[in-house]
Amino acid sequence: MQAAVSVTPARIPELLLGLATVRPVFIWGAPGIGKSSLVRKFADSLGLECVSLLGTQLAPEDLIGVPQIRDGRSVFCPPESIARDEPYCLFLDELNAATPDVQKAFYSLILDRRIGNYELPEGSIVIGAGNRATDNALARPISSALVNRLAHVHLSASVTDWLGWAAGHGIHPWITDYLTDRPDHLWSKPPKTEEPFSTPRSWHMLSDALHSFGPTLDEETLKVVAHGTLTPGHAVAFCGYVKVVRSRFGLDAILKGDAGWPHRLEERDLLYYLAESFRGRLAKELPAAKEHASPSVRQTAYRAKSLLVQLAEISVEVAQTVIADDADGNPLLPAWFLVEAARDMPRLVEARR
Repeated sequence: MQAAVSVTPARIPELLLGLATVRPVFIWGAPGIGKSSLVRKFADSLGLECVSLLGTQLAPEDLIGVPQIRDGRSVFCPPESIARDEPYCLFLDELNAATPDVQKAFYSLILDRRIGNYELPEGSIVIGAGNRATDNALARPISSALVNRLAHVHLSASVTDWLGWAAGHGIHPWITDYLTDRPDHLWSKPPKTEEPFSTPRSWHMLSDALHSFGPTLDEETLKVVAHGTLTPGHAVAFCGYVKVVRSRFGLDAILKGDAGWPHRLEERDLLYYLAESFRGRLAKELPAAKEHASPSVRQTAYRAKSLLVQLAEISVEVAQTVIADDADGNPLLPAWFLVEAARDMPRLVEARR
């Protein structure tokens, strides 16, 4: 299912309070952005126990129960985890990953709040969640009958929400500081190949690892844990950031001329990180039109071209990332600056094409 409108995690409690208390709700979203934790937190805010059922681990009989003979008639007895006397939150996690037979078994529970003769206690709520087919996750098509039994909410990751949460949950300061500078690295689209990718959950995992290893964490181990949890490009940039924190290098020092670009082969991840930071600084400070540039900004542009030449002498590939287009194929830096770069550094611009 495609999102016509999406919401950030901060909006979920308000929406669930208005929707889930009157109708079943399904939360769509990519893996690792916090769907399950948001549901559990919401249930806790209402004073309801959250009972989770995982769609991929269920068979129809796990819901409708097994028959027993009472007074010569068979009666289906739903499992104890569902058949409760007090109101609760029934969380159907990975509902759209369940088999069609299991999805059908949920019909009456979702719409009529009933399984056989058992009816959910008054005050109970039903919430489902799942990934989208475009997330390269296990997701089966759900029938129109099931779609129409649910109100649908599409969740997207928000760096503002996550950093606000991280401040009170012990996330390692390297990570919060890094994502403050690079908010676009909080989440990346799940790859089609089997490799780690960045999500709020994977950053949390990396934070746990950093705390576990402590201040004695060496560079090689950092590379292992970063590449084991993050999108490869994000892992390289994060390792570079940590080197900046631990070493004499810093973009401001390079811009002022107090330090040069790191040039040793073992410092290549640091070089990539500094180049990305340099690109972000230029995108922020250079105006779209040259005539709007103040003398100090023009001096910045002149210095930037000099630094690009120095960077290209170390690595044309790394220097090219500074002037590269964005993910949608649009120029990130102003056209006038790129024209001047083409004039002064034809070798670098030819490599960009």
